[in-house]
Amino acid sequence: MSVGAVSFVEAARREKLEALRGRGVEPYAYRYDRSHTAREAIEAFDPDERVSVRVAGRVVSWRDHGKSQFAHVADTSGRVQVYFRRDDLGAERYDLVKLLDLGDFVGVAGYMFRTRTGETTVHAEQVELLTKALRPLPTGKKDAGGEVHGDLADAELRYRQRYADLAVHADVREVFVLRARVIAALRRFLDARGYLEVETPVLQPLYGGALARPFTTYYNALDANFYLRIATELYLKRCIVGGLERVYEIGKDFRNEGIDRVHNPEFTMLEFYQAYADYEDMMELTEAMVASVVSEIAGDAVIERFGRRFDFTPPFRRATFEALIAEHAGLELRAAPEEGLRSMLRQRGVDDVDTMSRAKLIDEIFKEFVEPELQQPTFVVDYPIELSPLAKQKRGDPALAERFELFLHGQEVANAFSELNDPEEQRARFEAQARARDAGDDEAHALDHDYVRALEYGMPPTGGCGLGVDRLIMLLSDRTSIRDVILFPMLRPES
Repeated sequence: MSVGAVSFVEAARREKLEALRGRGVEPYAYRYDRSHTAREAIEAFDPDERVSVRVAGRVVSWRDHGKSQFAHVADTSGRVQVYFRRDDLGAERYDLVKLLDLGDFVGVAGYMFRTRTGETTVHAEQVELLTKALRPLPTGKKDAGGEVHGDLADAELRYRQRYADLAVHADVREVFVLRARVIAALRRFLDARGYLEVETPVLQPLYGGALARPFTTYYNALDANFYLRIATELYLKRCIVGGLERVYEIGKDFRNEGIDRVHNPEFTMLEFYQAYADYEDMMELTEAMVASVVSEIAGDAVIERFGRRFDFTPPFRRATFEALIAEHAGLELRAAPEEGLRSMLRQRGVDDVDTMSRAKLIDEIFKEFVEPELQQPTFVVDYPIELSPLAKQKRGDPALAERFELFLHGQEVANAFSELNDPEEQRARFEAQARARDAGDDEAHALDHDYVRALEYGMPPTGGCGLGVDRLIMLLSDRTSIRDVILFPMLRPES
């Protein structure tokens, strides 16, 4: 059925809507004075006292007994049974009850009692229609294994009509409550350590801070192309130049890339930067932050997710990039010829290897052979310098960068550097990226003259880190798709 088509069921609901209006009942109320949530009403029951309540919520079940009706009304706290009886409400008000449908929002005033089956219930003395639902909610029940049956078995329908998914599935609502708790915990952790939360531009005249394709838009007033940011990094480091010594931002980034289980073009990142720190300091801070958030949300540093035990007790494992390549791909990376790398990737079925630069080949080798093996919290340290255009060279080995990434459950969750603060070196790195772009790498970094100018004013030694909030929440909520932890994920436009 198309979006605009009206089904038989919807037509019947619209007839009820007109019948209600014909009786002078406004089917879309302005407000309702609620005294108790569903849970509070149940908890307020006292067998020795008549407790009056005013509850409101969506009708989610209905049983017709002729001169009486039982329904369940649900709100964010849960649901409570309501008992409607003709003799208590009167004929006119009871006739209104008969015009209610599943999905309608009602307000009910009455007193608490316990039925013969032992269920704590609101005995309705007054009822008000607050919102008439013109569409029935999709059906969607989960079996013991968590598999969805009914209309909402279609994952795309759940993502496209997230409002229906939330209304039907309490566990989906719980994911987004958990998400809010995680973000609040991250803020508390950094605020307690003297970090200042700042906001940087989403629309930027030049994108940067990562290797990715941007979304482009045209700004009419300035007659110029602008870009949705791919990272907050370069603006946050401008704050460090300006004397804000500890800054962070939690916000949306946008990358014009494919969509899969762990990628959505619009996603949430936490980036934080600290003057007079290096990547070792950021590793310690990231480790403490992740362990703290996991313990706060899950109640323990050791958790069970995806049928596996994860231990977030510090210290996390540390291993170098080159050692992991040697362990899992059998390569001595520095001696490996480009054609050998291409051949290995062809055998794994990776596309477009013939056009990849050496840096891109190395990155793909790591993704193919190493990442799936990194299940427990692991810091991968000391990356090849060509993969890290914004990081300082490693002290004692200029072929490497002082960089780490944190991996959990085979996914990169955080990325950090000893930040490059030499403007001449930064300019040279940008120019090398420009050459890579000219050679066909459309994810190479753009040359940002203003950022180089900022560095010329002087940026103190700085450590910085970016943490993927969505991926951390995936782990904590036991969800295998990033779309399950983003309220409204990216989908093809509906026809």
